[in-house]
Amino acid sequence: MRKLRNEELVRKDLEEFKLAGKTPIIIVLDNIRSLNNVGSVFRTADAFLIEKIYLCGITATPPHKDIHKTALGATESVDWEYVPETIDLVSKLKKEGCHVVSVEQAENATQLNNYVPTKGEKQIFIFGNEVKGVAQSVVSASDEILEIPQFGTKHSLNISVSVGVVVWDCWSKLNV
Repeated sequence: MRKLRNEELVRKDLEEFKLAGKTPIIIVLDNIRSLNNVGSVFRTADAFLIEKIYLCGITATPPHKDIHKTALGATESVDWEYVPETIDLVSKLKKEGCHVVSVEQAENATQLNNYVPTKGEKQIFIFGNEVKGVAQSVVSASDEILEIPQFGTKHSLNISVSVGVVVWDCWSKLNV
């Protein structure tokens, strides 16, 4: 087998990306501290044609060199918006009929492997702070809590890894 060269990869240019149909997933970052994590989330969102990213609270926004370092230009392709309070955004999205899901370890959480996204329904996935997770007020206001099963000694995954796992799982279930 031979690795493909970049010019052999069939990739959309920026204009094609903007015009392409988007996956009905919105990512909400609730008070993310690491700019590298934010940049990595942008790259994942670009890879799966995610509709939008909301950056909330202390989450940094582009342009910033540390976000750019890991986003590799995805801040130009993926639609994003800053909202000061995550809970206000949750209220707005719920009024618009969106299914709001916090990704967190909580009582009665749905395990990711058991999660079945409804085709045609916009999925809102909220990911929380690297130390404190998703704010309790946001968890309480969510329609559902989603937990990534883990089997080792640690109790969490890096935020950018969590986004990748959840987005891939949901994308693959929506595109069968």
